[in-house]
Amino acid sequence: MQEQGISAGQGPTALVLLSGGQDSTTCLYWAIRRYGRQHVYAIGFDYGQRHVEELTCAQAICDGLGIPFAVLSLPAVNDLTENALTRADIAVDAQHDGNAPPNTLVEGRNLLFLTYAAIYAKARGIRVLVTGVSQADYSGYPDCRDIFIKSANVTLNLGLDNPFVIETPLMWRDKAQVWALAQELGALDVIKEKTLTCYNGVAGEGCGNCPACALRRRGYIEWRETCNRASATRHSG
Repeated sequence: MQEQGISAGQGPTALVLLSGGQDSTTCLYWAIRRYGRQHVYAIGFDYGQRHVEELTCAQAICDGLGIPFAVLSLPAVNDLTENALTRADIAVDAQHDGNAPPNTLVEGRNLLFLTYAAIYAKARGIRVLVTGVSQADYSGYPDCRDIFIKSANVTLNLGLDNPFVIETPLMWRDKAQVWALAQELGALDVIKEKTLTCYNGVAGEGCGNCPACALRRRGYIEWRETCNRASATRHSG
């Protein structure tokens, strides 16, 4: 485990599950606004993902904001399930027909992440966990749904005998609304240029071909169109 500047007894307020992608980075800025920079910490996971460069992006973003960032290694994930995110010999499907989970689904990933994050948080007096999952744009991943998060919250509270609160600021926001929130938080340039959402490991705008890039780009276009319409309406009035 790599860890920076976090020690038991500090009593921080919130721990953000940070991948270095668009959604989790937006959540990092959201947590800073809500709890204050000095009460926010971040944690990432190296689970053998093909786009592991996302963690380098996460570290750079945290360094720029002065947020302590820890990375936990979870190599067993690659032994548990076959999927395009952790197996180099499985190509990422460019299209997803919606009739079956996408081949980028890492079974139980968010369940594992939340469990490890909660254990880590309890040892450091952290009660709030912040994650960027979204049911509005969940892409067929069952552990991004609101019902899962509510269930996981109860289970972690019981299993660790600790009153955790799992915050999901993006749960009901589609990608266009996530872009709007990034602008509201003053994070737009960082999200556009310094995050890594692409499954093929290309930062910024990404490869343009994988499902993650398509979703991100479509949301950006929809958000810009909404901004343009709003601007035209103001000027016409």
